[in-house]
Amino acid sequence: MFGKDSAVRVLGVDPGLTRCGLGVVEGAAGRRLTAVAYGVVRTPADEEISQRLFVLQEHVSAWIEAHEPDVVAVERVFSQHNVRTVMGTAQASAVAIVAAARAGIPVALHTPSEVKASITGSGRADKAQIGHMVARLLAMSAPPTPADTADALALAICHVWRGGAMAKLAQAQAAAQATALAGTR
Repeated sequence: MFGKDSAVRVLGVDPGLTRCGLGVVEGAAGRRLTAVAYGVVRTPADEEISQRLFVLQEHVSAWIEAHEPDVVAVERVFSQHNVRTVMGTAQASAVAIVAAARAGIPVALHTPSEVKASITGSGRADKAQIGHMVARLLAMSAPPTPADTADALALAICHVWRGGAMAKLAQAQAAAQATALAGTR
């Protein structure tokens, strides 16, 4: 999946209950990236949580089926001051992870600061900087809107760039463990 010249297709998910950003990027590290699709799923705040999560699951599953990603990159939920926001984000994140698992697709989690640093060079970049760099990296005439779509595309880009290195590191760790186990026999 992450050979030197092989392209990978990544579905990025910026989880949220009210707005869940989705973005599919295809490419390889060191090569031009392509935006395949991007959009946002909205659910009304006054709807029951079960219905909102069901709608998100249906949309994420439809995107997986339509775009056939090699991996799904989801924003890792981090602690915020607003527990209610964290809970909704965590629930939306879990829905995306389960939809990927159901389709047999690997999931990667990236923190917001990892994504920001990967895309802009700064882990403290703001939404405008993320949108600007996503547009530039994907040769778009303007930043995608709403910002949730730019964030989803940024997650996908981050994974294309970091995923190969992460896979090589995991392979090296597995090989080292196998060698260590063979030495203890």
